[in-house]
Amino acid sequence: MNVFITFGTADYLQKVKEKHLQETMVLMSNGDNAMLIHETTEETVFNSGHHYEVLDAVGSVEQGGFAVLNNIPVTDEGRPVFEYRFSQRAGLIEQEPGFIAIRVLRPIDTNTYVILTMWDSEISFKKWQDSKAYEKAHAKRGTSEGIDQQKPVFSGPSYVTTYHVMSKE
Repeated sequence: MNVFITFGTADYLQKVKEKHLQETMVLMSNGDNAMLIHETTEETVFNSGHHYEVLDAVGSVEQGGFAVLNNIPVTDEGRPVFEYRFSQRAGLIEQEPGFIAIRVLRPIDTNTYVILTMWDSEISFKKWQDSKAYEKAHAKRGTSEGIDQQKPVFSGPSYVTTYHVMSKE
């Protein structure tokens, strides 16, 4: 499975989505930017954008109302360590109220992995952040056992972007 992500104006991306109704696409906006996600086993219909291989998938991205993308730049040497850590994840997020889907995305054309989670709402995501499950999932962060302390793994700081789904049609 592959995920392709492209950016543009909401109007333009809506036209792309409407032209390819048979494809799994989700149009999102965060007020400043619009993003279109294309999930497929085939080639993308996009002219440009980023290509990712799906390492882990739970749920349907089309059902979400709020998306969180944790963008994590990883060194070439750090890829096996990073991917191993995510292959061992506890999966607690899937039990959280409002959780819709997760995709762990390996970059094909950049060095930045994306952990995409889809929620029914921003409120559900914020409740997850305040939960014991979130605390447990991130318990090693900042400690000597945490992957964030293994310097050769990351090529830069991670960052989070959030989007609201514009249309589920």
